[in-house]
Amino acid sequence: MAKRASIRDIAEAMQVSISTISAVLNGKAAERRISDPLRDKILQYAKQINYQPNMLARGLRTGKSHIVCMLVEDISNPFFASIAREMEKQIATIGYKIFYSSTENKLEVAESLIQTFRDRQVDAYIIAPPPGLETTIEMLENEHLPVVIFDRTLPKIETNNVLVDVYTGSYDAITQLIKNGRKKIALVTLDTKQTQMADRYNGYIDAIKKVKQKQIVLKLNYNWGVDDITPQLKDFVTKNADIDAILFTTNYLTASGLKALKNLGKSIPDDIAVIGYDDNTNFNLYTPTISAVSQPIPEIAAAIKNLLQKLLNGKTKGKKETILIPTTLIQRESS
Repeated sequence: MAKRASIRDIAEAMQVSISTISAVLNGKAAERRISDPLRDKILQYAKQINYQPNMLARGLRTGKSHIVCMLVEDISNPFFASIAREMEKQIATIGYKIFYSSTENKLEVAESLIQTFRDRQVDAYIIAPPPGLETTIEMLENEHLPVVIFDRTLPKIETNNVLVDVYTGSYDAITQLIKNGRKKIALVTLDTKQTQMADRYNGYIDAIKKVKQKQIVLKLNYNWGVDDITPQLKDFVTKNADIDAILFTTNYLTASGLKALKNLGKSIPDDIAVIGYDDNTNFNLYTPTISAVSQPIPEIAAAIKNLLQKLLNGKTKGKKETILIPTTLIQRESS
């Protein structure tokens, strides 16, 4: 592999000082009164040898890496994968790159990743936090590092947040099922302390209470995979034979639920209506197509970028801000 060209190499080749090369490459030729012919000659040579700036060295000089860290629960999850891809495009519009990692919703993993990114001097953090990350978030903010929390909150501390109104998303989904004549509506969710899951649960409970229907809830272990979930779902539906509708609070629970219902020979929506969370392209490929509470990915990413940009530019005056984005109920054949 060829040696990477440096500013020193260009200076020696052009027989000018390193400071002159640096001024030209950083767009400060006019400030240094460097002639246009010399400036053009330096730029042409730099392009000829495919000069690439050393971003680490530049970061050490300027105190800015122009890199943002994004921590999500699981980057393979369609919701988080879509958010990460959209954030790449959004962050690029303000001159930043984005690195992302999965925390597996484990506190120790999140803390270790944040320490790694701190060591590499990233400029800001976008985090879907696991429970218990409050102390680490406060440490970052005490160091004047911009932090935006999204998808769920840390109730014990005040933070900058971009959230989705999933409470209303669940409430509206159940209300629609009731309007469609469903009288035994179940909720399948996760047994977790995550605030966004609590909001989805509470939206279901309040909608059911309003019409005095029976609450039928299955909370599944957060760490279970599909092979564990599907038998539990089959057992739940079998024991609650009068269920005529189910709201699933995540996309992978929806997929497992559809598999379980198929194995039981249940017809959708004739026997059981289904609404899932986090709409994705796969829901259009099922027969029947699957209704979903959609979280608007472009709007979420744009809101995160806008809030982060204000923090990076010091335009928030220390005041914390929470942006709440509405869901959309997409009704398809399954409900």
